[in-house]
Amino acid sequence: MCATRDEALSCQQGIGLTGLTDKSRHNIQAEKLLGKIFGYFKIREWLLVAGCAIFVFAGVFAELKMPEYVGIITSCIESGAPIRDIWMNGLYMLLCAIGAAACLLVVGFFAAMLGAGLARRLRDEMYDKVMSFSLADINKFSMATLITRATNDVTQVQILFAIGAQFMFRAPVMAIWAVVKVAQKSWQWSAMTAGAVVGMLIFAGVVMIVAMPKFKKIQMMTDNINRVMREQLIGVRVVRAYNAESFAEGKFGVANDELTRTNLSVNRALITINPIINIVLAGATIGVVMIGAMLVNSAGINLKGVYQADTMSMVQYVTQVLSGFLMLAMCFIMAPRALIAARRITEILEVTPSILDPEHPAEIPADVKGEVEFRDVTFRYPDMSGDVIRNISFKAERGQTVAFIGSTGSGKSSLINLIPRFYDVSEGQVLVDGVDVRDYAQKDLRRKIGYVPQQGVLFSGTVRENVNYGDGAENFSDEDIRKALEIAQADFVDNMEQGLDSTIAQGGTNVSGGQRQRLAIARAICRKPEIYIFDDSFSALDFKTDKVLRRRLNEATADATKLIVAQRVGTILDADKIIVLDGGEQVGAGTHKELMASCEVYREIALSQLSEEELAC
Repeated sequence: MCATRDEALSCQQGIGLTGLTDKSRHNIQAEKLLGKIFGYFKIREWLLVAGCAIFVFAGVFAELKMPEYVGIITSCIESGAPIRDIWMNGLYMLLCAIGAAACLLVVGFFAAMLGAGLARRLRDEMYDKVMSFSLADINKFSMATLITRATNDVTQVQILFAIGAQFMFRAPVMAIWAVVKVAQKSWQWSAMTAGAVVGMLIFAGVVMIVAMPKFKKIQMMTDNINRVMREQLIGVRVVRAYNAESFAEGKFGVANDELTRTNLSVNRALITINPIINIVLAGATIGVVMIGAMLVNSAGINLKGVYQADTMSMVQYVTQVLSGFLMLAMCFIMAPRALIAARRITEILEVTPSILDPEHPAEIPADVKGEVEFRDVTFRYPDMSGDVIRNISFKAERGQTVAFIGSTGSGKSSLINLIPRFYDVSEGQVLVDGVDVRDYAQKDLRRKIGYVPQQGVLFSGTVRENVNYGDGAENFSDEDIRKALEIAQADFVDNMEQGLDSTIAQGGTNVSGGQRQRLAIARAICRKPEIYIFDDSFSALDFKTDKVLRRRLNEATADATKLIVAQRVGTILDADKIIVLDGGEQVGAGTHKELMASCEVYREIALSQLSEEELAC
């Protein structure tokens, strides 16, 4: 996967865009993106914005008073005014400086709260949205891009609002106010200031045009490097077992080099900003002084002192004008990356989940419990033309054990994933307790089900938290947990140092595969559901443990319906009904004995695993 540089670049450009057409991506116009983000502001955020605006105006007012006092002090010195006047005006100037600094600190504090609060809300919204996705919706993106968008992209938006709240108000207010002050003095100073501003804005525009396309690549390349890193970490044992460290390093190196080169390209453009701005500021200062000298030389004796004072204040005014436009330019340079991040965030937030609760959910039947029925069910994955399963019909009565067997890729897991609505059927109906699963509220439907996936998924925490997990966990006691562990043959927990409080590492990496499966089975048992779904959940167990576990499970859950996907015939010999799948079609249904006599596909599978004598027992 992406072993060459060209392949890696192709992967990077494709990350996170699968399933999104060009039209749908471009429908989210840049000018609307920040408006969409503003939609997530609450009263608290708007109050912070208002606070930023008030303190920005106060701070700019204080800053723009300082050049006036510089002019007054200069005039006092020229005219030989009492030293007391000079000291008083100097004190006023110092107070303005302290006031401006205090306002700037308050604005920074408010802006940080604004950015952090918005980021928290966006992450919450993205998490809730992704958790509402069906498996088909998740597959439209990649795990890597979903993580990057919830972290890196949200951070980019946070930075824009945290800095923008300070500068987007302050920059135009300071620039315009200072321009007015300059325009009141002399047209020469006004013309020089306008020229410097235009030059600065042209330069900032060129930098933005050069950098903006790179920002989009950086975001996608960050997705890709996360994907590669995640893949290598998950498969680290395979990498080491096959001495493939150099290959893995090469793959990561390709992604890392591409990201590094793009970052360097952007930074080369951005690092030119400070030198150019310093040159413009220095040139503007020289221009102010030269124009001031010309005005002083050409002025009459009565105006020389005035122009000398104005020259000193103009140096600060022009600096403030250019600083204001510089801050504005920096915001515009930062904005492209944040806009790209905002677009990627809104792509997630604007997805309508393909599986939704009905407007009027069906009431939970009180007289039927644990009945599952498939009526002419056909299913195909989104964006695929071929059917995975076709015309499947069967009924599982309460208390029955129904098993599904077939070759790899025959559709067994796809079939049972339709029951808890991880996917919706393409044709036909899946009914639970006589009600179409699409008519249930998803929470009500899943409360009826205890689901154990192929891989025993465990979460970081304790044994107790992993077994007593999910909705309604508060209703089960430690005794219920121990009973579930005993049925699941998870006696190894008693030998762990802290028993139920023993730590489970993320992904259950500190327990074996068989132990993970038994803990996952105990989790389902602890819920005491009406319907158990075991998706090849006994594969990591030895034959003795498998046999004892199934016997104890049948005893403890006699009134519950059990649906079992199995690869081992020995696991399902005693099932009340066995559904045989081949190529997505139902080619047999019945008990073990019936299928041995009537279904050639089942007979071949059974004889490939057990002898005639074992199968006859």
